[in-house]
Amino acid sequence: METSAATPGTPIELDAAFQGEQLRPGDAGYDDARAVYNGMVDKRPAVIARCSGVADVIDAVGLAREKGLPLAVRCGGHNVAGKAVCDDGIVADLRGMKGVHVDPQRRTARVNAGVTWGEFDRETQLFGLTTPGGRMTGTGVGGFTLGGGYAWSSTVHGLACDNLISAEVVTADGRVVTASEDENADLLWGLRGGGGNFGVVTSYEFRLYELGPMIYGGLVVHPIDAAKDVARAWRDWVEAGPEEVATALGVLLAPPEPFVPPEVQGTPVLGILAMYVGTADEGEEALRPLKTEIGPPAVDLLDRIPYTAFQAIVDPFSPTGWLNYHGGKHLAGLPDAAIDTYVDQGRKVASPMSQALIFRTGGAIARVPDDATAASHRAAPYMWHPIAAWSDPAESAEQIAWVRESYAAMEPYTTGGVYLNFEQDEGEAHVRAGFTPEKYARLVELKDKYDPSNLFRLNQNIAPSGATR
Repeated sequence: METSAATPGTPIELDAAFQGEQLRPGDAGYDDARAVYNGMVDKRPAVIARCSGVADVIDAVGLAREKGLPLAVRCGGHNVAGKAVCDDGIVADLRGMKGVHVDPQRRTARVNAGVTWGEFDRETQLFGLTTPGGRMTGTGVGGFTLGGGYAWSSTVHGLACDNLISAEVVTADGRVVTASEDENADLLWGLRGGGGNFGVVTSYEFRLYELGPMIYGGLVVHPIDAAKDVARAWRDWVEAGPEEVATALGVLLAPPEPFVPPEVQGTPVLGILAMYVGTADEGEEALRPLKTEIGPPAVDLLDRIPYTAFQAIVDPFSPTGWLNYHGGKHLAGLPDAAIDTYVDQGRKVASPMSQALIFRTGGAIARVPDDATAASHRAAPYMWHPIAAWSDPAESAEQIAWVRESYAAMEPYTTGGVYLNFEQDEGEAHVRAGFTPEKYARLVELKDKYDPSNLFRLNQNIAPSGATR
């Protein structure tokens, strides 16, 4: 169908049968509803359609298609690129579509599109079950999974998208289809890492695993002057250890908390986050080197804690509404020179909420055949994730420059691939770097089939072959 943009000044009206709430500029609650995690994003949609169910999603998609309007899809709104909101278009806000149904016998969970990972974990942990999910409780299940989904437990259980059994999808032409291994298998392949390019996913079915409710994990902290030696010892330990050790390095400013020595507060430190993907007894033994051989640390917060507590461990460093600029690069390895560069760049962190992270990856992630899903660059053993987060707009140039300078410094140790869930909006060439060339070509073919007009373009966009570039 040929579309044309709506006439300026003409109210944009959803179908009279729309059951959810509609918010427009000037309405009470509009500004709160359009705000997203990244405070750098300040967009004003023509209408925010707070969908109550699948029929409302179809209405929002249909209106955008018929009027030729931009369409943003919001799950958690946590995406740093700010794709969950748009200017002068329609936001299909799925946050009201809650609900998690756990089948403990089959070890599966059916999840509606508005669920966050904190909500997901709360329900599945009633049965001591989980799936690889977001490292922050406010992250939406949807965007995280569709972009691949690197989780703490991924070295044992794979990416979130690897555990996506099926999905219900509203397509660009308003149909509701199921994507599974038995039905529209090509679409399921694309949803497993290809982002929101092919439709609006209204529910997800995941495979579950036993883990929790108590695990062994937490955080240890070392002075920055010891960081290079500690990071080398950490690398040697994880590379010789079991995949069940889920862990990351982080250079950050020590918070003003009672457990941090006063003379260390506000200064750069090296933190090690770790959780054992197994029983608490096994974890206490496996993580013992973090207390003894690698250190001892200046701060030791490793203990038996609820799985949900570990999943929330970085929440205090990720306040909604701060200005954010991030990156996600796959590393080919972690030689001594890379560690030195990482620490040297990390100690330049200038905000209490900024940090430079290195996640251990590999394991089960790398064992999935490369062509099995759209998610790419599986062989990389580490991922580097610089996060600049600040509250004063006057600091923006300095904070962004720190990330970009770090990019250049770490470039010799990267694979050339990026993890798009952690990336800003950097354009087509950058999106291509999120996939292998063969997968990108296959994703374009899938886009031609399911969304040839590129209605779903407010994402890390894979344009159809007929799109004007």
